[in-house]
Amino acid sequence: MAKATDKVTIKKYANRRLYDTESSSYITLDRLAQMIREGRDFEVVDAKTGEDITHTVLTQIIVDEEARGSTMLPVNFLRQLIGLYGGNMQSAVPQYLEAAMAEFQKNSQAMAGAFGPNMFADLAKRNMAMFEEAAQSFTGAAKKKTDGESSADELAKVKAELAALQAKVDKLGK
Repeated sequence: MAKATDKVTIKKYANRRLYDTESSSYITLDRLAQMIREGRDFEVVDAKTGEDITHTVLTQIIVDEEARGSTMLPVNFLRQLIGLYGGNMQSAVPQYLEAAMAEFQKNSQAMAGAFGPNMFADLAKRNMAMFEEAAQSFTGAAKKKTDGESSADELAKVKAELAALQAKVDKLGK
């Protein structure tokens, strides 16, 4: 059996079925998309001619994802991309897009590492709690703390966390 780092060969037959030579089974485009998300490397070849058709199949996966409503490519971007076909910049676009995506992934990983996976969710929860507390104080229905923590203590904690987050953002910007 192949290791996770080995390139898997997928054969596409005339009946449009995809055959995974690693698992010896037919698979779908959805399974190929899942393999990509898992970091698996594969190539798709035409079963009859042996021609590498990976690019065409990957494009079909994107079309299917976009058709399902998982739109990620803005219309303006698509128009600009189509406009570049046949132009004098067409040969430079693939390298530029690869470099841009590599940089995007690098920045995404840096942000996730700096802030943690639940940073925004935690911050949103704290903000909601502060808003609820403020609303209750304006209406005169002061909320009793069950854990003995005062509003001032909680506010000081949030300010400290916000300062730490700002320091991380400043560090990433350098």
